[in-house]
Amino acid sequence: MQETILRTDLLKRLERRLSKRPVVALLGARQVGKTTLARNHASGVDGEISFFDLERPSDHAALSANPEQILSQAEGLVVIDEVQRMPELFTLLRPLVDSPERRAQFLLLGSASWDLVKGISETLAGRIAFINVGGFSLEEVGVEEQRRLWLQGGFPEAYLEDDSDDWQQWMEDFSRTFLERDIPGIGSKVAPQTLRRFWRMLAHYHGQNWNATELARSMDVSTTAVNHYRDLLEGTFMIRILPPWFENLGKRLVKSPKVYFRDSGVLHYLLNIRTWSDLYTHPRYGASWEGFAMEQILLSHGDQDAYFYATQSGGELDLLLLRQGRRYGFEFKCTDAPKTTKSMHTTFKDLKLDHLYVVYPGTRRFPLVENMSALPLREAGQLTFEA
Repeated sequence: MQETILRTDLLKRLERRLSKRPVVALLGARQVGKTTLARNHASGVDGEISFFDLERPSDHAALSANPEQILSQAEGLVVIDEVQRMPELFTLLRPLVDSPERRAQFLLLGSASWDLVKGISETLAGRIAFINVGGFSLEEVGVEEQRRLWLQGGFPEAYLEDDSDDWQQWMEDFSRTFLERDIPGIGSKVAPQTLRRFWRMLAHYHGQNWNATELARSMDVSTTAVNHYRDLLEGTFMIRILPPWFENLGKRLVKSPKVYFRDSGVLHYLLNIRTWSDLYTHPRYGASWEGFAMEQILLSHGDQDAYFYATQSGGELDLLLLRQGRRYGFEFKCTDAPKTTKSMHTTFKDLKLDHLYVVYPGTRRFPLVENMSALPLREAGQLTFEA
């Protein structure tokens, strides 16, 4: 296994954003590769480069003591890692980026979305571009590595571990650091053992509708508490909350969002899945494929205007993407021989879909019926959504 994977598309996207904005923010989970991406970009930049890691006490102390002087005198590229640890910097950056004497460009790296976005939305609107950084995608690692990526997940260090025991140890170390240092580092007062219990419990609800009452009863806490735990995991990019699609169809629609783990490796670790054999025989095998395949679709095509659809009578669609005025549906089936169902036909008609794809682990793309196709996940990144 190669030791590094150069994320060319993300680097190109970063370069384009920096060519148009004075501030660019890379947002994503801890250990997902934001710092490496920033350093790879910086290695090709001419001129001065300043790098501040706000988890490093010396860097944090320097910026805390006199941030205005340091940043106003900076030139070239200024990278600030874990910027959510000093939200007061956002207010300071606004006059700096508006100054005609500005000689610096700012690259902000953040792993906690709500603090970062809240601070920026109030101070840097119109001046900043956002790039969401996920784990490795199938396009980045190569389609022949699909099974490995599914089992071990897309965190770079986890994916690159060749030994199952080493992968598990990395996951254990990551989860401990995340719960005991990263979560308290953003001001949370939730006890690490409480959040660990919730995290493990939530893994069994992966791909299901959010039910705060049921989880609260299982943990013997309030629904307010479990909603807060969920928000913590969503805000640190551990889970994805997929909203339902509402439309006046004259039908009773499911209105609770669905919850997915963004990284299949984290999900498998929490479910005590260690090997491919464990995964293949696990009751959550199908749900794992659904979440993994969905995340690959969203990594390739963006997660804006993404929904699921479900009616109380049983009609459903795993993923609905709205693109350029068109509607595309996705069903995720872990089978060698995908086929259409009555529910698919009903949903296709109800939502007036332009096309419905049944995404499966195989290698051959073929039509099922008119405007419905079986789509190998390995080809999902090649889809084009044209108006």
